[in-house]
Amino acid sequence: MKLKYRMLGSIAGLSFLCSCIYLLNTLPKFIEFNNTSYRVRKLVPRIIDSDAHFSALRKRLNKSNYTSDEFSPETGDIERGRSGGREDWEIHEETPAKFTDEDVDAMMDKLGRTFPKLFDIEELRVTPYDTVLWNIKKRNRKKGIYLPGYANLEEEWGGSTNWGKFQRGINQYYMYDPDDPAVDGVLTDMETETVIDVEQKEGGTQLKLIITLQDEGQALFKPMRFPREVETLPNHFYFSDYERHYAEVGAYHLDRILAFHRVPPVAGRRFNITYEIKRLADRKLAKTFFISPANNVCFHGVCSYYCDTGHAICGNPDTVEASLATFLPPEKIGRRKTWRNPWKRSYSKHRKAYWEVYDDLCDKVRTKPPYNNERRLQDLIDMHIFDFLTGNLDRHHYETFRDFGNVTFHMHLDNGRAFGKSKKDDLSILAPLYQCCVIRYSTFIKLSKFYLGPEKMSNLLRKSLNKDPIRPVLLEPHLIALDRRVVLILKEIAKCLEKGLEVSDVIVDDFF
Repeated sequence: MKLKYRMLGSIAGLSFLCSCIYLLNTLPKFIEFNNTSYRVRKLVPRIIDSDAHFSALRKRLNKSNYTSDEFSPETGDIERGRSGGREDWEIHEETPAKFTDEDVDAMMDKLGRTFPKLFDIEELRVTPYDTVLWNIKKRNRKKGIYLPGYANLEEEWGGSTNWGKFQRGINQYYMYDPDDPAVDGVLTDMETETVIDVEQKEGGTQLKLIITLQDEGQALFKPMRFPREVETLPNHFYFSDYERHYAEVGAYHLDRILAFHRVPPVAGRRFNITYEIKRLADRKLAKTFFISPANNVCFHGVCSYYCDTGHAICGNPDTVEASLATFLPPEKIGRRKTWRNPWKRSYSKHRKAYWEVYDDLCDKVRTKPPYNNERRLQDLIDMHIFDFLTGNLDRHHYETFRDFGNVTFHMHLDNGRAFGKSKKDDLSILAPLYQCCVIRYSTFIKLSKFYLGPEKMSNLLRKSLNKDPIRPVLLEPHLIALDRRVVLILKEIAKCLEKGLEVSDVIVDDFF
């Protein structure tokens, strides 16, 4: 009898304990939401009896839409800062610093005298940059095809949404057409559309979220972790650095200015952590939210590295900046192939990659598929020029769309480790350029125009970034670095020509 009463007492005590735990878990959320002001609650989107974020269209997207960095970086504390308060930054146009070089000037003069039709330096000096891009575009008469996967789908796939039009507009030769109004529409949607679902992206070494918007479009969320003034620490390897949200935004706008059109549209946005993330998070992600000693709302998610209390994302008090990169088509429509970058770094503290020790890698690469076709090697060098301008050393792989074969563009994804050091120009990023001594004619002309002026890359990028909600996206030292790095790229071309190589072999005109 006593055993029976003891068992009943134990069951009753256990039930009471579970009830207490449940109430402690749910009551604060209820109070937190219902005690907010009317003004705040009015701004919170209501999802009443709606399964919109679980619709069939919602499930169409592949969660692995963006390649994750699966390497294991060395962990380390990096100073974190709080977001918000950027509205009081004054936006103004700086007079660009004058960066010149005697070797580059001599190269320009010689090219102008020897090949006046291809390199009319004086005409280039006075021609507006927009006109230069238009002239380059006219030379490329190759139209290319669109993703054939859309041909077998219903017209309502994506409907009239901007993200649907953007995905359908992906071409064999470019990620997006800058003249397509849907591209700017996608940026506006990511900046303003109501968030209806949040989930953590699986894999990777740092926290990323998949954000679903009211129009069923999805975007990859990368949060702000520290102020823009905090640069990569001198003793940190490139693979142990945090990803920067503003670097993703800056890389997209630079890609657009250079007319590469290989980076998916990215926009900055300020999020209310409580109502736009925590309220919509699943149970696993919601468990990682907490209030910091400074009374700020923080969370850290679950991942292999940098997902703990010491590396949390914190609001100010619950507002945080982030970048949103629009999703690419799902795998079943836009199948992608991942390629190892021949000039990939070793990702080791103790050894160097082959190309860092020997100079003959290009001789081995350029004779083998796919780098022996009409544009692949030039695209690879474009990618490294782009990375050098942004200071990104973390380009271990790149992707292409399978349906376009080998004659197609490289996607420039995952630019979060760019713009980390404004005063250091790492020439090793340009290894394919100075080891192969090859650059695309159109890329050379664009860089030459920025060198000659009066329009400078820094000013054009500053104007473009001023349209983004989290402006100023890049601080002045990073913008000035772009003009300095343009000179360094052209100086490497001058060195190649000084070796006695033919101009047509160094500056290759493949009409792209």
